[in-house]
Parts: sequence; structure tokens; C-alpha cells
Amino acid sequence: MKTRLADIEPYVTKDGSEIRELMHPDQHGNRAQSLAEAVVPAGTRTLLHRHLTSEELYHVTSGEGLLTLGEEELEVSPGDTALIPPGMPHCVEASDAGPLHILCCCSPAYRHEDTEVLEK
Repeated sequence: MKTRLADIEPYVTKDGSEIRELMHPDQHGNRAQSLAEAVVPAGTRTLLHRHLTSEELYHVTSGEGLLTLGEEELEVSPGDTALIPPGMPHCVEASDAGPLHILCCCSPAYRHEDTEVLEK
């Protein structure tokens, strides 16, 4: 199985980020995880949220920003990878300089039902 980013339609998740599911069990036949590219537009941020069962890995491919993990704020830029344990409140903000592109790996696979938004 192979997918191509340009062929995948984006959608907006509960946290407000635009993602493209590069590999997801509901669409591609894999079983235990999902991989998506998220794009956070320049000067915006996702809503603070957590995933009840999924562990996430964020890998920044372009842009710069600020990742909030619980009480900790981390500057992120291309090449950085962060672990987000299940239940950890998090959000990400893109700098004003340009959009932030992140590869997001979730295990188990991403589900809207597993996302709890912590702010309005």
C-alpha cells in the first residue's frame, strides 16, 4: 500500500488543525496506528486538547512554532520530534513567519471520539 500526499483530501480535526490522513486503518488496511500531516496556518494555534487512549508522535517537517505539553512550552522547528502520552493536554501554535507542518503518528489510530477538547 502506498499513498501520495497530493492525492489526499484534507479535513479539519476537533482541535482545529487541517490534516491529511496519509495512512489510516479505516482507509488503507494498516491496523495499529495512523500517520497524518497536520498544517497549522501562520499565527494560529490548535485548541488545547488531549487524546484519551492514543499516544502521539509529532515530527516537524517545516515551519516553526510552540508546542504546549501540559505545563511545558517547547519551541519546535524542522527535525524536532515530540512524544505526547495519552491523556496529556497539548496544543501547537505556528509562528507568524509561515505555516507549521507536522507529521502526526497515533497509536492506536486517530479517532475523533478519542479527542477531548479542553477549551472553547
